[in-house]
Amino acid sequence: MRDVPELGASLYVPTTRQDLVQIAQGTKLSEIRSVILCTEDAVNAEALPFALANLRHAMPLLQCGPQQMRFVRVRNPHVMQQVLAMPGVEQLDGFVLPKVTRALLPEYLALLRGHHHRIMPTLETKEVFDEREMIALREVLEREDVAERVLTLRIGGNDLLSLLGMRRPRGKTLYQTPLGQVIARLVTTFKPSGFNLSAPVFEYLDDRETLLREVSEDMDHGLVGKTAVHPDQVPQIEACYRVHAPDLEMANRILAEDAPGVFRMHDAMCEPATHRNWAHRLCKSASCFGLRETVPAGVNTITSREDFAQLLM
Repeated sequence: MRDVPELGASLYVPTTRQDLVQIAQGTKLSEIRSVILCTEDAVNAEALPFALANLRHAMPLLQCGPQQMRFVRVRNPHVMQQVLAMPGVEQLDGFVLPKVTRALLPEYLALLRGHHHRIMPTLETKEVFDEREMIALREVLEREDVAERVLTLRIGGNDLLSLLGMRRPRGKTLYQTPLGQVIARLVTTFKPSGFNLSAPVFEYLDDRETLLREVSEDMDHGLVGKTAVHPDQVPQIEACYRVHAPDLEMANRILAEDAPGVFRMHDAMCEPATHRNWAHRLCKSASCFGLRETVPAGVNTITSREDFAQLLM
């Protein structure tokens, strides 16, 4: 079963596109790790019949293989029911469930009985601002038959800002808006129960500097994965997920069977009892995205494949 880091920067693709098969099959935009074929906000209501017909045509043409992960972002439970009945649905890894609430989630889960698909519920309704509702939703997600389906929880930044009558200001990260504290609370609500959260879209295509600042802040908040709205954003986002060689060295030492209870490495205190989860996550990122080309001043750069392989041992 593929893991959360392999999602990378998930690219949203409207299902109205004429090149849907080529994108979903990986013959176009082959560098994309995961693609989300969207029937919701990216498709106008009047275009939905064509979008579903286009998806129905594409699905049987998809093939198994090492291509990117594929998901369909359904519009509602009725649309998911239609997609599940399409020939070729077994080629999907799962579904993105929009505007999930404690009341709506059971409708989606009932439709998935007998299917293998994973789910990525999206937190983007007014209930997100209510801590009690998020705790109640977490209790539903924690059920064994549900938790095993959940790949990650997605945060719908634009929908949440819309509920506040706002749009992300240019030059500002989400963490410079009221959503900063909301995201922090979602992390502390869901991550201790083992649920990953992925970061919202950054909709400005001409502001790379702010995008990179936001991805850095995503990572500071423990968010793994970010939705991309344009293929050019994907390599920019995923470059931020590369790991510094000294951090990987520390992670491997922390995970070593003979690691002492506490030790100093690269002028940092390392304590396996408290740093083990960080070390596991960092090693997964390194195996998926590799090492950063730049490292802190005074630290030797690792450039060879042999050096990198040695670090992962």
